[in-house]
Amino acid sequence: MKRLLPLLFLLTLPMGAWADATLGVTLSGVRSATGNLRVSVYREQDSFRKEAQAFRVQSVPAREGDVTLDFAALPPSRYAVMGYHDENANDKLDLRLGMFPLEGYGLSNNPKVFGPPAFADSAFDLPASGSVITLKLAY
Repeated sequence: MKRLLPLLFLLTLPMGAWADATLGVTLSGVRSATGNLRVSVYREQDSFRKEAQAFRVQSVPAREGDVTLDFAALPPSRYAVMGYHDENANDKLDLRLGMFPLEGYGLSNNPKVFGPPAFADSAFDLPASGSVITLKLAY
């Protein structure tokens, strides 16, 4: 009976107490079906814009118009998202002079960017109920 008490307690908690959220990310304004669309979800300022260090990454074949990718089972937390249209399918955002994007890209909160984007400008809180955000791609 003593072993069942902790289990009974857990069963009385609402499902939201341990359920993870779904984040829908819509890339708006994809200009062609060439290449791939890549979206990265970040939880920490230090890893922001470093795709290899992202919390989650998805890549799908590009489609013209608006495309939505769903990230399931994310713990409610503070996140920032970056997405881009990898037109040449080389799995990276191509830059001119190491600074200026040559491919369409977008950030959560759609901040105006003059220089490298900051985590704080793109960060948002994902509630347990989930959310859908839109990244307006700039080419």
